[in-house]
Amino acid sequence: MNMPARMLRLLSLLQSRRDWTGADLAERLGVTDRTVRRDVERLRELGYPVHGTTGATGGYRLESGRDLPPLLLDDDEAVAVAIGLRTAAATRGMEESAFRALAKLEPVLPDRLRRQIDALGSTVARIPFGGTPESDPSALGVLAAACRDREAVRFTHKGQDRKVEPHSLVTLFRFWYLLAFDPVKRDWRMFRVDRIGAPRTTGHRFPPRDPPEEPGAFVARRLTSAPYRYPASALVQAPAAVVEARLVVALPGKVEPVSATTCRVHLGADAIEPIAADLLLCGADYALEASDEVVAALREVGARLTGTRPGPPAGPGSR
Repeated sequence: MNMPARMLRLLSLLQSRRDWTGADLAERLGVTDRTVRRDVERLRELGYPVHGTTGATGGYRLESGRDLPPLLLDDDEAVAVAIGLRTAAATRGMEESAFRALAKLEPVLPDRLRRQIDALGSTVARIPFGGTPESDPSALGVLAAACRDREAVRFTHKGQDRKVEPHSLVTLFRFWYLLAFDPVKRDWRMFRVDRIGAPRTTGHRFPPRDPPEEPGAFVARRLTSAPYRYPASALVQAPAAVVEARLVVALPGKVEPVSATTCRVHLGADAIEPIAADLLLCGADYALEASDEVVAALREVGARLTGTRPGPPAGPGSR
């Protein structure tokens, strides 16, 4: 049975936001509250789990059901989903599910949208940085929904049970990070999603809370200042903007202006090679500030590059 256009519009509204008052829906649809109630009952008869909410205003919410109901997407949303699925199809752990979803979505796309997506796919090349992104579709799904609905989550992380208020997910290079507020620590924390175990929602909702800066910048700064095996810094004889443009990766806070012609580059990694690469890419004279261990490790890299590192000692019987 075909669904009337008004009911399709009602379903689209219910899918776009978690909670709606009857008055808001009636205003959006240009109908009476009674018509909204009747259309909601019809959606329930068709299998959509529309629940009534209590409180001073009351309203409606499209809950999770046993089966996935049809989703209504506008043009921009459909293009975004298709492009996202194509990207996910190249992501470790999500290939099969992404291809299955694409196989269902792309055949029903209007020609005008399919042409847009095909054009984008044929003109944009993806360059993986540092390997294929790690991801667990089920964990990402739980965390993304919790961020959207402002619902606290529990999980294990580094052997500890944690309960946090999730805010957003950030992807950077090979990894996904969860930015969340920790009520126990009373501070913002970030967690690598591949290190999160058994994430689950708690049913506890929390009021909106803003992080100290934009989520991407927050994660980038934390990564820049993280404790690494090889920490160092260099006073470079070149302007900050020039050095930032030369570096392959210049996270916020990594390059700090000192004067109009000099800057300080904050270096850190668990392997010495990335530090050596950054120093070379600076393309200018610099004064290195580092421990003896870092200096010795950099000398070892230099010896390998020039082929002057001594070989292994000769074994018995060698000539």
